[in-house]
Amino acid sequence: MDALKEELKFRGEQALDQVDQRGGLVEFHKWFLLRNVPRGLSWLHTLGFCLLIVFANQAITGSILAMHYEPGADTAYESIQRIMFDHDFGWLVRGMHKWGASLMVVLMFLHMAASFMMGAYKYPRELTWITGVLILVTTLAMGLTGYLLVWDQRAFWASVVAINLNGTAPFLGPYIAEFLRGGATYTSDIIPRFYGLHMLLIPGALMGLIGLHMYLVTRLGVTPAPWKTDDPANDPEAWS
Repeated sequence: MDALKEELKFRGEQALDQVDQRGGLVEFHKWFLLRNVPRGLSWLHTLGFCLLIVFANQAITGSILAMHYEPGADTAYESIQRIMFDHDFGWLVRGMHKWGASLMVVLMFLHMAASFMMGAYKYPRELTWITGVLILVTTLAMGLTGYLLVWDQRAFWASVVAINLNGTAPFLGPYIAEFLRGGATYTSDIIPRFYGLHMLLIPGALMGLIGLHMYLVTRLGVTPAPWKTDDPANDPEAWS
């Protein structure tokens, strides 16, 4: 039995070595996780990771809901009711997705407020800040497109108000509103349009932005806490 364990261990290490030689997994692991960070970190520095966990929850629960949701004027509301009452734990999955969306928006504002107070928008992390702002805008777009999919009176009129507000933007406003409506007036075609945006286009953009944001955070490091700026250990030359 011991000989078999040693053989399996040896074969497993060989397989990992082969993969690492071609994909550089070990080097990527060292670069991504094993890096120095400044002193004086607080719970405020964990908000970004909390957002990543909530996003994973949204992706998983959203994928499950998409298997049962029917994006049509005559089927959308009824499919939500079936998810809630006919499918096992459907109420839990939808509740996690619904409240997870609100939690993600709240955490986004807290994370950006904490980053702003710590000066994370300054050199050399300007691009990190810009990608964070784009993630916020994309998250709000996810909330807008997802809210309509329930297709009840509150969801419809809230979406009408949001689209009209977007239509007041200078220059591009009318074109944005017409794109979101799918025409000059509101019709049932808005449901599959919002469903496609919510399930495909916006999540793809959001995942790309999150990947770029994490790369920049790893490359440039996190911003030291303001009350530790005089600590030599917070010198970027020493740890970034």
